[in-house]
Amino acid sequence: MNTGDIGILDESLPFIEGRPVKAEEDSYYDLPERSEETASLYEHCVRAILRGLHFGEHGLPLIGSGDWNDGMNLVGIQGKGESVWLGFFLYDVLTQFAEVARRQNDISFAERCRSEAIRVRLNIEQHGWDGQWYRRAFFDDGTVLGSSDSPECQIDSIAQSWSVLSGAGDVERSKTAMESVNQHLVHHDQALIQLLNPPFDKSNLNPGYIKGYVPGVRENGGQYTHGAIWVVMAFAAMGDQQKTWELFSIINPINHGKTKDEMNIYKVEPYVVAADVYALPPHVGRGGWSWYTGSAGWMYQLIVESILGLRLDVDKLRFTPCFPVDWKQFIVHYRYRETVYHITFICSSGEMKVIVDAIEQPDQFVQLIDDHQEHSVEVMVPGSKVREDCTIQ
Repeated sequence: MNTGDIGILDESLPFIEGRPVKAEEDSYYDLPERSEETASLYEHCVRAILRGLHFGEHGLPLIGSGDWNDGMNLVGIQGKGESVWLGFFLYDVLTQFAEVARRQNDISFAERCRSEAIRVRLNIEQHGWDGQWYRRAFFDDGTVLGSSDSPECQIDSIAQSWSVLSGAGDVERSKTAMESVNQHLVHHDQALIQLLNPPFDKSNLNPGYIKGYVPGVRENGGQYTHGAIWVVMAFAAMGDQQKTWELFSIINPINHGKTKDEMNIYKVEPYVVAADVYALPPHVGRGGWSWYTGSAGWMYQLIVESILGLRLDVDKLRFTPCFPVDWKQFIVHYRYRETVYHITFICSSGEMKVIVDAIEQPDQFVQLIDDHQEHSVEVMVPGSKVREDCTIQ
């Protein structure tokens, strides 16, 4: 959707074939074969979405043997467990793919996506809200995971973050949920943001192999950096400049290695992203599994899109900045193919303005043109103060 090259959706691709997982199996290892059947990439997407439209008794998507957190592989192992987070994610997929289907002139499926998204959203609000945050999941037997009544994993960050990022959460509830994240999962003294708390340890809850990790390590109550980045992105989406920068500073690896003492705690490279940071004494603040490209990609997106606010829409550049309140201005040198746009963001007391080569743009975006020239852009951002000497290439 960013590039506008939808021709790829018409490309014909094969499927892969393998036997179904047997009822008594959790998984199996095999080498799948290429199917003789082919379909367009668009049809592959449609089939994948239809496969995901399987719901439990609360009308939430089945978690199966794991959603984003595959360590929760036993929550829905019997085929009845449901994921609240997956509900938010599915809502996001459905609302975005509805537009893809419309562009493909598949109006009936576009409407199906919209109606299913509305149904999922209503079910999340009816069954997923716990009072101060959104629940995480329901076990096969209906036991709630991620509730204030849960002995462990009372709050999980990704359900709260994605209530904001997906746009599916009730605005006031999402605000309350993110306040709960800040209260229960953000630890300034330890410079980390937990994925969930309390960790799984001695209760009867058995979500799967996540419980095999020592409490406070990796997904089991440590900082799993994927989830921490989503927390910061959610605060940025809410327009909270102070909290966004404050939490970005916590998870920015360079801030874990500014002194010898800090490096003796962190113990991994401070110039790359680590998958996790331990919250387990005496190893609190220690990084693990560094050079983690998945989190690095999200970190890049957080910086460019959420904080600096550059959002590419085919051949248009839009702006939704959420930078620190004490900055005065900064410059981004943005290359569009063989053309460079020098974009200066400036604190303004008035309304937001976008000025390209001294001409104000009424729609407040830059129409990108690859004319091999250099262009000057000014983005006047209201309600912000920007630091003077910040230049980004």
